[in-house]
Amino acid sequence: MLPLLFVLIGSVAAAGLAARGGPVPAAVFLLMFVLLALVNSPLPFPKSVGAAEARRRSAADGRPVVYWRPGCKYCLRLRLRLGRDARLVHWVDIWRDPEGAAAVRAVNDGNETVPTMLAPGPGGEQTATTNPSVAQVKSALAL
Repeated sequence: MLPLLFVLIGSVAAAGLAARGGPVPAAVFLLMFVLLALVNSPLPFPKSVGAAEARRRSAADGRPVVYWRPGCKYCLRLRLRLGRDARLVHWVDIWRDPEGAAAVRAVNDGNETVPTMLAPGPGGEQTATTNPSVAQVKSALAL
């Protein structure tokens, strides 16, 4: 919903600028709002799954689960720095999955701090890492 609102506001404002004879500033203004919408949308992320499905997949293939939410600059930074390896991680959008939000609160003292990674440890137990580095995610992928 937020990305659509950004595009709508940017379109209306750009139309106003263009009507006053400024097509170049209008185009730049619209482009800024479209980029803002993209950053706040789930599009830069691989398809999110529910928390239960992510845990099931993680148990089967040993890959980590990363809980995130749209608009989180730390989540976006992690996603972009992971590059192609981001496809290997199971992503859970906590704004779309209440069970995912509850899982994040359970390991972050009641806070919905994202990104939060749950990765299988060497003994099979889940290890939680809040705001993991790219190296930590890649290390969890290597296991």
